[in-house]
Amino acid sequence: MSKINIRKGDTVKVIAGKSKGIEGKVIQVLREEDRVIVEGANLVKKHTKTIDQGGRAGKTGGIVTTEAPIHVSNVMLVSGKGTTRIGFKREEVSKRRADGSTYQAQRSVRIARKTGDEI
Repeated sequence: MSKINIRKGDTVKVIAGKSKGIEGKVIQVLREEDRVIVEGANLVKKHTKTIDQGGRAGKTGGIVTTEAPIHVSNVMLVSGKGTTRIGFKREEVSKRRADGSTYQAQRSVRIARKTGDEI
């Protein structure tokens, strides 16, 4: 298990596999499996069973098209015009305590390796 730098809501481009070239938003990050679910990429058909719960609440069965997880190494973050790798940098910030006094601290921010811009 490795550290995943991609987060939910990021726009990524699929760089390998049957959905290569597709750009989409990350719906879910599966950290334990090192995988992400990307909107509109790696579509699979699932056969669902008819569940009768009575009345209008009953779910109809059939074939449903849904997104399957993709390994995180097969996607790349989209930043600006193209794709980029993700880096981190520490920046100084001033924080405020509950009693009103302030102090200096550091926070980690994600940056685009190509441009150096904050993500």
